[in-house]
Amino acid sequence: MGDKSNSETARVGVYVDGFNLYYGLKSLSGRRDLWLDLVKMAQDLLRSGQRLERVMYFTTLVRADPPAVERQRAYLAALKAHGTDVVLGRFQEQLRKCRKCGATWRSYEEKKTDVAIASAMVADVALKQVDVVMLVSADSDLCGAVEKIREIDGFRGTKTRVVAVFPPGKSADGLRRCSDAWFPIGGAIVRRSQFPDVVSGLGDAVYHRPPHWN
Repeated sequence: MGDKSNSETARVGVYVDGFNLYYGLKSLSGRRDLWLDLVKMAQDLLRSGQRLERVMYFTTLVRADPPAVERQRAYLAALKAHGTDVVLGRFQEQLRKCRKCGATWRSYEEKKTDVAIASAMVADVALKQVDVVMLVSADSDLCGAVEKIREIDGFRGTKTRVVAVFPPGKSADGLRRCSDAWFPIGGAIVRRSQFPDVVSGLGDAVYHRPPHWN
């Protein structure tokens, strides 16, 4: 495929690390801007000569908090209704122990999300689905996937542009170094990329902004 000439349109794939973005948004404005339309935001991030090919959102379902479960369910439904592909990981239960007092408790660690993001990026490049990878994350563990993309490009004689997009208040030196470009998501783009309070789905389905996020 090679580098795109000025007359060609570069196809952009956007891959969003859900929890990384969630905590960035909370650090920016608490819960106010969590009702974020990722497709709208992605379109706002495009440069001239680029076309949005797909937006993928990677997250894990909330556990043991019924109100949070309902808020997340509404948000994921709104994302799907507006064209975002949602990919779910899982939490793995772990038994932890205090070294001082010997007390034990159960905790949950997010699993598979990084692997799913890496796999999706590499697969889309390998299958020639995208020309630009836009990674919304501040997790340098994903540099391994970027290195694999470089290997694919080297084998084919192509050049995939990799752009790291850091959630508000976050950054990662590793992603800065391994990407072709990087920039942070600013508060202005977050605010103008919010869903309306009521999002229409298929048929008569509607999804409401959770009051807790006002």
